[in-house]
Amino acid sequence: MPTSTAEVITSRPGRYIKQLVSHLGVKATASLAADGRGTITLGDGTCVLTPAGDRLELIASAADLPGLAHVQDVVARHLVRFGSGDELEVDWAPPVAAADMRIIDPVASDYLLTHGTPAGEVLQELAARTREVTGGAAVMQVAPDEGALLTMLTRLVGARLAVEVGVFTGYSTLCIARGLAAGGRLVACDVSEEWAAVGRPFWQRAGVADVIDLRIGPAAETLRALPAEPAVDFAFIDADKVNYPAYYEEIVARLRPGGLVVVDNVFLGGRVFDPACQEEHHQTMRRLNDRIAADDRVEAVMLAVRDGITLARKR
Repeated sequence: MPTSTAEVITSRPGRYIKQLVSHLGVKATASLAADGRGTITLGDGTCVLTPAGDRLELIASAADLPGLAHVQDVVARHLVRFGSGDELEVDWAPPVAAADMRIIDPVASDYLLTHGTPAGEVLQELAARTREVTGGAAVMQVAPDEGALLTMLTRLVGARLAVEVGVFTGYSTLCIARGLAAGGRLVACDVSEEWAAVGRPFWQRAGVADVIDLRIGPAAETLRALPAEPAVDFAFIDADKVNYPAYYEEIVARLRPGGLVVVDNVFLGGRVFDPACQEEHHQTMRRLNDRIAADDRVEAVMLAVRDGITLARKR
């Protein structure tokens, strides 16, 4: 990435954060948030400092290893000096690249998959069929726990009109359709009739085919063609990342007050955390994540579910 972390044992983490922010803020960019977190940005990278009970948590990141080493050295050197009376020690973990980052540990993943309501026969068979038909592309399908979450969220908002951007083979489509209120309808947008066709028999078997309005074509155009009034209860975005901002804007404008939009893959496999990842979709996702956090039209929370999801509820 690289990124490196450290935990410093101290009974006064808040005090040291304030000292570092105040001192390093003279020559670098430094800020202190209301929750006590400090952020120090040097020319080479950034260090985030978080108070956590009896310890101070540090996260250093930079575009390359020399830059990371510089951030680590500056922060650790000043921290040890300020805490000389407390004999503070800063032991940085080995650098981790985005490609090697585990958002969810396999042990935790297995445990959560076995402690939720099972997906059921139709969904399990659709997942198996997707692997057969699409090969390596099957990773685009949402995991069973995320699918279950989509069903639950759709039910919790009492959705009668839902929108999905990115159908793939229709696993998430089926999950959302199952959660619709009586008389509900799901407008499902995708550009591939071939992959969407994989899911059709399974929608039929699940008894939800008649509530799914599959529209093949550029999703942005499909969304713009929807009525402008805020009538959408629930939406799920899981498609081409560079167009996420356009999808988000079109959907939020059509969400009813209390309506919910779920944005998938907001971590991009950890690459949104990595300053070295500068491809268009990396930058686009970072900007969108910042945009949603600052969007006063919604209240939002980002969750570490699989590859990261953001829930944004229309005020």
